[in-house]
Amino acid sequence: MVEQFVGTWKMIASENFDDYMKAIGVGFATRQVGNRTKPNLVVSVDDQGVVCMKSQSTFKTTEVKFKLNEEFDETTADDRKTKTVMTLENGKLIQKQTWDGKETCIEREITDGKLIAVSLFVFKVCLWFTTLHICNYHLITFYLCTFEPF
Repeated sequence: MVEQFVGTWKMIASENFDDYMKAIGVGFATRQVGNRTKPNLVVSVDDQGVVCMKSQSTFKTTEVKFKLNEEFDETTADDRKTKTVMTLENGKLIQKQTWDGKETCIEREITDGKLIAVSLFVFKVCLWFTTLHICNYHLITFYLCTFEPF
């Protein structure tokens, strides 16, 4: 099912990226470059089921190789060191990244021939009382980008 994502995709639109980067802790200079970057996304799958996702731009090229449902170490374009798991759920390619007690989720799906990626940053707030532990999850921000076939 991941085969629907295979190909080369060029970014044609991006919304709320600066707020998303700010929320996950990306510094000012990197955000400025990131806001001007429109990467191509190249997705491939080898005969062993290993998926390769490569983001290519004039600023930086990053690549991750993974098998679905298996945790791996990822270094993101903004140099975060994350534990990442990729899954396929209801036709969506879901990428969950965790680092320093934080979590972000990137959902990719094909809609009308375009690859739509939505990134969600969730922040966990925990309150401890003598006998009670309450945790709430808050959606801090999101980022939406659209790619079309190259």
